[in-house]
Amino acid sequence: MTTLTASLPMYNLPEMRPRNAAFWDALAEELRREGRTDLPEALSFERLPVPDRIGSEVLFSQTCGYPLQTIYRGQFRLLGVPTYDAPGCRRGTHCAFILVRDDSSCEMPEDLRGATFALNSRHSNSGMNLPRLLFARLAGGKPFFRSVVETGSHPNSMARVASGELAAASIDCLTYAFFKDHRPQAVASLRVLAETPESPAIPFITSSATPADDAALLQAALFRLAADPVHRPVLDGLRLRAISPPDPAAYAGLLDYEREAAELGYPTLS
Repeated sequence: MTTLTASLPMYNLPEMRPRNAAFWDALAEELRREGRTDLPEALSFERLPVPDRIGSEVLFSQTCGYPLQTIYRGQFRLLGVPTYDAPGCRRGTHCAFILVRDDSSCEMPEDLRGATFALNSRHSNSGMNLPRLLFARLAGGKPFFRSVVETGSHPNSMARVASGELAAASIDCLTYAFFKDHRPQAVASLRVLAETPESPAIPFITSSATPADDAALLQAALFRLAADPVHRPVLDGLRLRAISPPDPAAYAGLLDYEREAAELGYPTLS
């Protein structure tokens, strides 16, 4: 029998673990009221933001929208779309911030031509797909940066920009907001140079192996949680304003960004 898992790996600083755990506990409470008894006892904090796959054991998680359209196709069901209370977020959407050091001479994205750029992952929407489109519109079909260095994570990218080792990075606006909340000194020397095009917010998902009836139960519980004033302190702790029904076409649109960049002669962030 498969042991089901629940995780929230996208915004998962150690300082946020009690808040993420409280969110899962509240959702599990809603599900138990509907008779669900086989739930994970606790939230898993070990799941990677970009795992190898979304397996049949995944009952509940949150996954970046771009790899859902590429490496995870057919492996998931969308459950809900968060609206966050943070700069760069609108209803059901977010963006990435192009960050530079506060003492950088750059005033516009164009000023980064020939600079060094920090990339968290080639699979990342906020770290790669969104800035690829932004810089494709400026690059004229040629490499834009002197070098693009893959760092492995948004925190590593910010640290290497803050240290002066690299000139800029594209960081999920929520990641930046949570660092300002919990690790302000880590980003004190950084500033926002520009915003990328917006994207549908990172969705809550379940595995495609989850039966449709169970997925519907999960989705209904998620919406009740978001609407119940009793749970408002839990939601506020994660900057969650609302959770709405997903629009699959909005996430498919992230591949339109990829196509536009390719048509502009800039298929790779470079």
